[in-house]
Amino acid sequence: MDKFTKLTGVAAPMPLVNIDTDMIIPKQFLKTIARTGLGKNLFDEMRYDADGNEIPDFVLNQPAYRNAEIIVAGDNFGCGSSREHAPWALLDFGIRCVISTSFADIFYNNCFKNGILPIVLPQEAVDELMDDARKGANARITVDLEEQTVTTSDGKAFAFDLDPFKKHCLLNGLDDIGLTLEKATAIDTFEGKMAAQRPWI
Repeated sequence: MDKFTKLTGVAAPMPLVNIDTDMIIPKQFLKTIARTGLGKNLFDEMRYDADGNEIPDFVLNQPAYRNAEIIVAGDNFGCGSSREHAPWALLDFGIRCVISTSFADIFYNNCFKNGILPIVLPQEAVDELMDDARKGANARITVDLEEQTVTTSDGKAFAFDLDPFKKHCLLNGLDDIGLTLEKATAIDTFEGKMAAQRPWI
């Protein structure tokens, strides 16, 4: 998993509330267990019409936001069914951070396991970041995980809270497998000891 330290990028404004996981990645794209290739279907039913043509008004189809790395979203982002494909699709598109007033718990935790930073801020801060994001590609928001700040394009900073363990994992690029491998020496020592003490196992 890629480390997350500091990100300066274009933020796409998505003020819609209750964006659920089926909106993020519709159910017909859940057949794969690969983490790649889902970005083209991110927000599929919002991005494309019935004939597969782009809907020009959708934010990620607009030239200023095609390379967005941050989403500033309405309340309760990632609600609905539990599907890890949702953060997979966001990451495959290029989104590394989502900012909202609240997230569904399972989606929130899945983000950290996939290298995405979900940031919870008060409504007033999200409103200001939303306005900043609406300025387009020239207005870049900076997210500093070490300092736990989000800074607008004109320099106004907002501090956010984060669980220290989740912060450690993102800063060091550690998913569940990475966390286990951190203990590889201790695991090898234990297995060697068990093999000597109980060779019949």
